[in-house]
Amino acid sequence: MTAVDTRIPAVVRTGDRSPRRAPRRHRRPRLATAVLMLGAVYTLLPVAWVLVATSKSPRELFTTFSFAPGTGLLDNLANLSAYGGGQFWLWGLNSALYAGVGAIVSTLVSAMAGYALAKFRFRGRELLFSGILAGVLVPGIVLAVPQYLLMAQLGLAGTRWSVILPVIINPFGIFLCRVFAAAAVPDDTIEAARLDGAGELRVFGAIALPMMTQGLVTVFLLQFVGIWNNFLLPFIMLSDQDKYPITLGLYTFLSKGAGDTDLYPLIIAGSAVSVIPLIALVLLLQRFWRADLLAGGLKG
Repeated sequence: MTAVDTRIPAVVRTGDRSPRRAPRRHRRPRLATAVLMLGAVYTLLPVAWVLVATSKSPRELFTTFSFAPGTGLLDNLANLSAYGGGQFWLWGLNSALYAGVGAIVSTLVSAMAGYALAKFRFRGRELLFSGILAGVLVPGIVLAVPQYLLMAQLGLAGTRWSVILPVIINPFGIFLCRVFAAAAVPDDTIEAARLDGAGELRVFGAIALPMMTQGLVTVFLLQFVGIWNNFLLPFIMLSDQDKYPITLGLYTFLSKGAGDTDLYPLIIAGSAVSVIPLIALVLLLQRFWRADLLAGGLKG
């Protein structure tokens, strides 16, 4: 019996002169890269302008090309430091105090709340979590006046506590910490620690908290940046300029600069200097994100 060749012969096309189109999978990365480049230019262009304008004298600021470097950088920094007897640096210390203390305490509170919502079963847990999610949707401007009235009743309005206390409870940070705790802390590890006699506080501090470190760094950074850039809450709470954060201090510069153009370079220089701590913080904490990415790649 003769074997039958069941292979399908290849179809040979001759004379096909139609142009070949590049595969879509090669075009998509180029489009995505172009969109990302446009986004980067849109984001970094104002920053570049601030850095260039910081180097200009008051006359150069209004008479030269926007992105042409000036000759007044050192004078602007010296005048900024000398203004009001060094008041700008006092505002910077206030911002560091508000953002540092507020972000640390808020991150710890968010970690405890997120861990409890992820690893404990109790009545009303989902309802409580839904309320926290609803809090994420409430804009901060809606809560500013009620927070002021509450601080006034407690006798804390006008003090530094009136800026720190309202930012400790962060619904979005609690939501992120619940996600991090559910993903990073295995239930088996918690049960093993409990069987070994560890209490709940020790389980959280010695086991859960180190496992959530990479996620907590993200929560801390978001909260720190949010408090550092916060303007409305200090504007409502504070009346003493010595307690102003750097954002509110620059606003006073701007209001005075409406009648004095010599203050414009100081405002721009102060804006440029105020960004430096945020950049330094991101560069300092990025190693935690790299460690998290490497750990995820090894686990995968």
